[in-house]
Amino acid sequence: MNNRNVALLILLLLAIDQAIKIYVKTHFYYGEEYYIFGLDWFRLHFLENPGMAWGFKFGEGYLAKLVLILFRFVAVIWGTFYIKKMICEGYAKIFIICAAFIYAGALGNLIDGAFYGLIFEKSDPAVQNVAEIFPSGGGYAGFLNGNVVDMWFLPIIDTRLPEWLPFWGGNQFTFFDPVFNTADVWISTGVILLLIFQNKHNKDQKISNKKKLKYTEGNRKIINND
Repeated sequence: MNNRNVALLILLLLAIDQAIKIYVKTHFYYGEEYYIFGLDWFRLHFLENPGMAWGFKFGEGYLAKLVLILFRFVAVIWGTFYIKKMICEGYAKIFIICAAFIYAGALGNLIDGAFYGLIFEKSDPAVQNVAEIFPSGGGYAGFLNGNVVDMWFLPIIDTRLPEWLPFWGGNQFTFFDPVFNTADVWISTGVILLLIFQNKHNKDQKISNKKKLKYTEGNRKIINND
């Protein structure tokens, strides 16, 4: 897999992520929800996340957000060189694709945090406005202080736990509860596939080593017999 193909894959994944985010940001008011195909468990639910992927937060305030964005920035720079290294050293195609997915996801969320505060109007839950892009009064925050746009909500299980259950009995239980975005999907897909194929690669490597060992031992016996 060459540099051009990897770059095109990353750009495609990034374009899908940003197109969905921009559409949701400019067509939904904060907290608005849409049932996709009429399914209760498959929803678009617009939220903004000042922190990490999957709705998690990295502390509070501007400093925490700045540290997170700088961490993402360093990770993206490192990822650029690492993917190039993988291509040059002839890594298996599937591992390069996994790295490209993770890279595109990290870059997508970095773009949100770095630039969205500059180019978008604030989505205010109090007035339920639909935000404009490039508003005349300027964006809602400065450089590196934007929020990540989240939209996917999959409450596949939404029920009340039985009263007899210790500690959590009677509480509402939802799986899957976090609202996430397409960049999070890319990152998770890359990591999961990487773990699956790395495990398969290790097993194949062990089998190959065993075969080589048996072949070597067989040759030694033949030589000794001669």
